Amino acid sequence: MSPAEPEERHAIHCRLDELLAERGMTLTELSERVGVSLVNLSVLKNDRARAVRFSTLTAICQALGCEVGELLVVSERG
Repeated sequence: MSPAEPEERHAIHCRLDELLAERGMTLTELSERVGVSLVNLSVLKNDRARAVRFSTLTAICQALGCEVGELLVVSERG
């Protein structure tokens, strides 16, 4: 995507903020636990990710004790 093109919209919403709050965990703590940079987790949290590795999803879900379907949901706003 070139800078002049509008950002591609999608209907996937990442519930990372909600899951972290429910568990009393910060994004920094999650970053340390899963070995993913704070910047990359922030991109995911803010629904700006264009792709995510299965290994990253696995690590996040293990650290949060959740299923992928609890982390990523289809949003009406897409």
